[in-house]
Amino acid sequence: MSDPREPLRLSVDRDRCAGAGMCALTAPEVFDQDDEEGLVVLVRPAPALEHRAVARMAVGLCPAGAIAVHSPDSPAP
Repeated sequence: MSDPREPLRLSVDRDRCAGAGMCALTAPEVFDQDDEEGLVVLVRPAPALEHRAVARMAVGLCPAGAIAVHSPDSPAP
């Protein structure tokens, strides 16, 4: 398992999102849902240290697999 203090970069696939809201409930500092469709909105693509552990937890809880974790130095998706 990776170190929660390790920098990370997130991306979301709104086409894949089911609107369950687990990400926004788990890590509201990092994710939100839009008002129209209830789909994921990525608020912080590179979460601060204090939000990285919950961001990783939200990735694992996403039932649609709509959130991806990238290393900070990988090219943008």
